[in-house]
Amino acid sequence: MSAENGKNGIPDTPAGSAPGPRPEPLRFYGTTWVDHDGGYGARRAGLAVGSLAVAAAACFVLRIAYDGLQIADIGSFVSLLMVVMFAICSALAFRHTWSAFTSRPDPDRQASLRGLLAIGFVGSLLAYFLRTLTEAPGEKLHRAEYEKARTEYEKRATRRSGNPKKRRRR
Repeated sequence: MSAENGKNGIPDTPAGSAPGPRPEPLRFYGTTWVDHDGGYGARRAGLAVGSLAVAAAACFVLRIAYDGLQIADIGSFVSLLMVVMFAICSALAFRHTWSAFTSRPDPDRQASLRGLLAIGFVGSLLAYFLRTLTEAPGEKLHRAEYEKARTEYEKRATRRSGNPKKRRRR
């Protein structure tokens, strides 16, 4: 059996690695999440601090925008509406981002929520920060999928159908 997949002659597995399914890389982590090597801990710590810093900076920018509305004296209703809108959108974005770490999101739903997620970006950043404290965001989902693929591959690779010499030719 050839190690090439037939497309452009690219091997299915990199040189020197075991045959079978390969782990899907995570953003910012690559495949270091599999064995927690290659600076995995430092990346997690750096991304936790970074996502919290970006969330704090975003809150500061939102505060400046709110102050701009106060200076413009457009009324308390619009100011309240803006605060409530960002709070609700951030809460929904937090929930959506948090659930996306444990199950694959529906692409159609993801596309329809794009605007809401953009408005509630602070919630997404906070969800990323909190998940990074325990694992690489999405690691649990990717690990389960990878382990399932490895198990299925091992089943297929070790399965025997009898003595190959006794097979009948058609």
